[in-house]
Amino acid sequence: MSQAKTDLFDGALQELAQLFKALGHPARLQILKFLGSRDTCFSGDITEIVPLGRTTVNQHIAELKKAGLIKGTVQGTKTNYCLNPDGIDKLNKLGVDFCSGFECSESCQPKEC
Repeated sequence: MSQAKTDLFDGALQELAQLFKALGHPARLQILKFLGSRDTCFSGDITEIVPLGRTTVNQHIAELKKAGLIKGTVQGTKTNYCLNPDGIDKLNKLGVDFCSGFECSESCQPKEC
C-alpha cells in the first residue's frame, strides 16, 4: 500500500495544515467570526449571514465541524451552532507555536522579486 505524502511530515504540521485548510475560505472565516461574536449558541439560519446558498453554507459548516472548530446540536427542527472551545484553543496553540519560530527583520525583505 502506498503512503500519503502528508504522512511524511510531522503530526503537528499535519494537524495545523488541516486547521488552516478549514480556514481557507472567506465563508468559513465569516461563520467563525459570527459565532465568535455571540455570547450564546446560534439557533438561526446561518445562510442569513453568509451570502451563499443553503447547500454551500452547509458544506462549509461541515468542514468547520470536521476540523473541530465548531459544534452543532440538533434541537427539534433547528441546529444550534457554537464555536468549539477545544478546537479554537488547539488552533490558537498550534498557530502560535508554529509562528513563534519566525523572526524577520528588515534584512530579510527582498530587494527585487
